[in-house]
Amino acid sequence: MIISVFAGIMVVSIAAATAARFGIRNLDMDHMLVAGRSLPAAMVFILAVGEVYSIGSVVAFPAGIYAKGIESAYWYIGYLILAYPFAYFTAPLIWRAARRYEALTVPEVFGRHFESRPLEILMSIGALIAVATWGQFQFVGIKVALAELGLHLSPVGLLATAACLAFIYVGLAGVKGSAFVAFIKDSAMMLGIVAVGVAAIWALWGPSQAAATVVSMPDSHRTMSSSALTFAVTTILFQGFGLYLQPSVSPFVFTGKSEAAVKSATVFMPLYLLMLPFGAFVALYGLTVLPGATNSNRIFLEIAEHLLPAWLVGFVIAGACLAGILVLSVNALTCAAIVTRNLVPGIPAQRQRFWTRVTIALFLIVAATLTLVAPKLMLGVLNFSNYIAIQFGVGWLAIFFGRRVSALSVGLGLIVGVSVAVALFATGTTFWGMNVGLVAFAANLVVTFGLGALLPGSVPRTPVATGSLPAGSAP
Repeated sequence: MIISVFAGIMVVSIAAATAARFGIRNLDMDHMLVAGRSLPAAMVFILAVGEVYSIGSVVAFPAGIYAKGIESAYWYIGYLILAYPFAYFTAPLIWRAARRYEALTVPEVFGRHFESRPLEILMSIGALIAVATWGQFQFVGIKVALAELGLHLSPVGLLATAACLAFIYVGLAGVKGSAFVAFIKDSAMMLGIVAVGVAAIWALWGPSQAAATVVSMPDSHRTMSSSALTFAVTTILFQGFGLYLQPSVSPFVFTGKSEAAVKSATVFMPLYLLMLPFGAFVALYGLTVLPGATNSNRIFLEIAEHLLPAWLVGFVIAGACLAGILVLSVNALTCAAIVTRNLVPGIPAQRQRFWTRVTIALFLIVAATLTLVAPKLMLGVLNFSNYIAIQFGVGWLAIFFGRRVSALSVGLGLIVGVSVAVALFATGTTFWGMNVGLVAFAANLVVTFGLGALLPGSVPRTPVATGSLPAGSAP
């Protein structure tokens, strides 16, 4: 029954991706990458929110609470709450920048704004590293979810299955195909999280209990040290500010048909936070009834199997898998676009679609391989991905507000920021418990704007925040 329900939802998702192709006679790169900049607010919302509330909300959030307690819940929920007020103001500026330069990728925005081919190449390399890490995060969760189907496939087989589905979603209709699948994903994901959460609450405190159940939680899970609190607060600030400035998230904003559509989409995104308390209750149930699990990444799905009927478990697993595969598919498309348009720009336009699909396949293979050779607790992978990706935020600030910031200063700032983040992460060095990504971001900021003040660009540039749109563009 579990496999039948799962397979049925996967078939429906493929049908949705196929339906997205209707009305598109020629799937050119503009339609493939940004859906012709035609998506209304509702579809921008469902696509962008799918990137944020990915498999991390289903698998990683309960796993983090189960493994580390309140510390994980504090910063995970906190940064999402802060992210949307920032996105309300920054996401329309991202759309405006892409529209001004008719850019289909993030590196194109930087290269054309600063009129620098070397900067475009540097941004391309940085974006590939950041998005590949984010892709590994999805694969870690997908591997966990598919393992619960009991198909007795090897890890390679499980990841190959996920990669094939991801390829189908974007191969059929590009990013618009992923937007259509997002409706299926969100329905299954929300049903799964709420169902397991309600079942956990009922099992702990339902009327069948003779007395109120006492939640069993180690003391280390109930409290936070001063360094843990510092990490949580700085993580909220760092990731909340930079969520939509990452190269894995910014391209979703490009698809909107107007600034107004992008801005209105961000207004309703916090509603998805309502599902996170259900994940927290699942973790509390696990700590009480199933303590000492060897793999905390599996705790959500193990509890689902423990509490729910088989058919509903199929919905839960399908929702978890789709949450990861959907994001993975668009990440693969993003990387492929960067390779074919920015790193190897000489590819003829009529061949770009073919090579984009080839690169999508290569990206999926690389991300799956990283998952096999370097598996980590999912929230650890998420943090490392953000350490690198949010360094792009300084460059976006220069595009939004800088007049004399040069391509050299933006490029050196990114190199310094990423280098500091990787060095601190690799050595385990911290400063009073602060998020190392924020420390690296500060170094990046000083280099970019400090060097920009000392060695300003020869030609003043019109900041996106104060500039006008091209003629005929909808605000």
